[in-house]
Amino acid sequence: MTASEICSRPFDAVLCDLDNVIRFYDMAPLAELERAAGLAEGTTARVAYAPEIDLPLLLGKITKEEWVGSIASALSGQVPLAYARELGMALADAPFRADDAVVALLCRVRRHMPLVLVTNATLELERDLESMGLADLADHVVSSARVGVAKPDREIYEIAAERAGVAANRCLFVDDRLENVQAAITLGMTGAHYHEPADLQKVLGFALDD
Repeated sequence: MTASEICSRPFDAVLCDLDNVIRFYDMAPLAELERAAGLAEGTTARVAYAPEIDLPLLLGKITKEEWVGSIASALSGQVPLAYARELGMALADAPFRADDAVVALLCRVRRHMPLVLVTNATLELERDLESMGLADLADHVVSSARVGVAKPDREIYEIAAERAGVAANRCLFVDDRLENVQAAITLGMTGAHYHEPADLQKVLGFALDD
């Protein structure tokens, strides 16, 4: 990238979400358990991701095992407690994979500017990244469970921009959740609402010509 291209580029760092952008979960085993119990598919996730159950996990205040216990308690009115715990464990231990196309795009753009992962995650994030071979994907990782604040709270965006060493208004923020993107835009960041790799290809195109 030439000096003139650097001066004219729209941002100087990429702040990127992890789940449903880079990492994707296989919920088929959980859906099978739900069907067997006579529950609508997605019931466990709706319970588990309710703020009062999910947020303590994302802020690093409880362990995954304690989260599963909360899920089981919430589901116990619909299925026996032992089965509710099995549903909770199936969600907590759902297999996951990285999207190779997205990883490749981010690796290319990182040659030109800092890349920071900004994710609402658990205390197991580092192990998860290692298992996917992504421990060194980004220059920095800002995990809600480590910094004690979760998206869309403005503080987590400010932490990410600081670690990138770039002013907020010179950052691109990528996320699959619109409310998280809107929060970044409020801080002056460029926002990209992610649906598919083509979204990244489009917004990062200027930095991929190498």
